[in-house]
Amino acid sequence: MARKPIFLSFHYNNDVMRVQQIRNIGALEGNEPVSVNAWEEVKRKGKASIEEWIDENMKYRRCVVVLIGEETASRPWVKYEIEKAWNDGKPLFGIYIHNLKCPRNGKSKKGLNPFDNLTFKDGRKLSSVVKCYDPDPYDAYNGIANNMESWVDAAIAQWK
Repeated sequence: MARKPIFLSFHYNNDVMRVQQIRNIGALEGNEPVSVNAWEEVKRKGKASIEEWIDENMKYRRCVVVLIGEETASRPWVKYEIEKAWNDGKPLFGIYIHNLKCPRNGKSKKGLNPFDNLTFKDGRKLSSVVKCYDPDPYDAYNGIANNMESWVDAAIAQWK
């Protein structure tokens, strides 16, 4: 499987253990997790510092993947990352990860589609053009592992 340089957008507090499972699949390039201490340092400096960190880390990625957990759609930085990706013309899609088992609290409830929160001037929602995948609830990990590369490739091809 070719490794793809992508940016992962997700709700850290709820989903970091699920996201780590996805990182371990090996389809991702250069998406190293930020340490809690480093992220706290960025956050302490305020909104402009967070935006700069996101902008810099998204800059050379070929695609943005929103990993959708129970509360992802309500997270302001996820919304910022989606808007930035769209405005920068980055390929973009979502994957529901609520059925990945977290070692701390198992599976979670399916979250709302975060692409429903952004609306075009004509009233259509971003979700009308951005695909979200919802892997088989009985084997979500393998559903993601077996399809991640093709989902990234499809998103990239759609944006060409």
